[in-house]
Amino acid sequence: MNIKTGTEISAHSPIVVIPFSQGELLEGQLTAVAAFAGMKPEIVTKEFKAEAKESLLLFKQDSGQKIYLLGLGKAPKSADFIKIFRSFFYHKRNVSDASVAIDLVSGQLEDAAEFVVNGLLLASYKLGAQKTHRDDKPDFFKSEFDAELIVSTEKQSEVAQAVKAGVETAETQVRILALVDAPANYKTPQQLADFVLESGKSFGYKVEVFDEKQCEALGLHALLAVGKGSIENPPKFLVLEYKGGESKTIGLVGKGVTFDTGGVSLKPGDNMNYMKSDMGGAAAVIGTIELVARLKLPVHIVGVVPVTENCIDGLAIKPGDVIGSYAGKTIEVINTDAEGRLILADGLAYLKKNYNPEVMIDLATLTGNCIMALGYAASALLSNNDALAQQLIDAGQETGEKTWRMPLWDDYKDMMKSDVADIKNLSSAPIAGAITAAKFLETFIDEHPNWAHLDIAGVAFGDSEYGSMKSATAYGIRLLKNWIVRHYL
Repeated sequence: MNIKTGTEISAHSPIVVIPFSQGELLEGQLTAVAAFAGMKPEIVTKEFKAEAKESLLLFKQDSGQKIYLLGLGKAPKSADFIKIFRSFFYHKRNVSDASVAIDLVSGQLEDAAEFVVNGLLLASYKLGAQKTHRDDKPDFFKSEFDAELIVSTEKQSEVAQAVKAGVETAETQVRILALVDAPANYKTPQQLADFVLESGKSFGYKVEVFDEKQCEALGLHALLAVGKGSIENPPKFLVLEYKGGESKTIGLVGKGVTFDTGGVSLKPGDNMNYMKSDMGGAAAVIGTIELVARLKLPVHIVGVVPVTENCIDGLAIKPGDVIGSYAGKTIEVINTDAEGRLILADGLAYLKKNYNPEVMIDLATLTGNCIMALGYAASALLSNNDALAQQLIDAGQETGEKTWRMPLWDDYKDMMKSDVADIKNLSSAPIAGAITAAKFLETFIDEHPNWAHLDIAGVAFGDSEYGSMKSATAYGIRLLKNWIVRHYL
């Protein structure tokens, strides 16, 4: 696909898309479009109100050129542009025409070019990578598809940079969507490691992969304990490092459970197939570092990704077992389905000891309690640093990848006390699960003063218009990239 900028709508573009937001300027803007199309203004203003996702097809009188008016609603934000353009082009992908002009001048929307392109390219992603039936319908994403953004002359250079950011972001997100949506037998710990090695080689960042024996030598006992039930696919421990500048080190940790049966504390069978998505935190970390490297941002960022399956076998850990950890602390395993926090404990402790970054952020599809509290609109944010928490909340509002802060008070600390070990991995009380999980993780950051935990269980994977089943969202990539740009550049 070729995306370029221009200053005039070419008569050779068979399709023209003109987005509009609602507001006091809309009537005048539509009148101008009606004149361009050779139509009476009242026809257009009566039929089109610019509601979000609303579209109206016009035909230019002198050429038959298709003109789609596309509604954005009132005061659209970046996430609205992405969502609306993705939806529009996804559902129009089977048209036979092979090029389109997107007029950003008529609606005074040139500043949204990055997000327009982001949404447009996300529309290229389709579920069903393992399907054998070929879809013979025309698909302009599989053709030599040209998209030209129509902008003012004085904005062309600025928009060109925005287009690059939109392209790199979307291409990263598409790769991460496919990774999270892949069945567990297509992304074993080794396959996930191979994905990251390929990404690092392609986009210019360092990747270290520690196998089972090396993890044992390092002392990653909590990660190894979770992986004991997976004989054919042993755990891996991945360290990703991008050094594009001399900034203070940013540290990220992502939960990489490529399939979660719950272990001996077996999950119910209903919807267990969705547990292929339990590596959404790892995917967010991998995607963020890949995007930062693609954009060549002048920052230093380290990502730690512990990767394992949580399966059932004679060797699997059992409720009541006491295991070790990289930090040297002992953990009583109350429930083997609380495994994500075990591997994150090793990841956080390793990051703190070996890199001591200025900030540590971990992401994980960690608790159902998070979904009970916040539903599917936001991740849960728990942090020991008020400034960092507010930065992430602001980034979430700007990107649409929202997060909401929960308390990390020591009132909840006693709920994680164990009589037989330094700490237990699950509270005995069926309440405040997202908070107590964070209190567990806090034990392993070695009093780092600038740490945040994002529980993304409700936002990494969900229902959408793009499939009949739940699928990936690539949550976290734009959130973290926005935060990095605002606070490290």
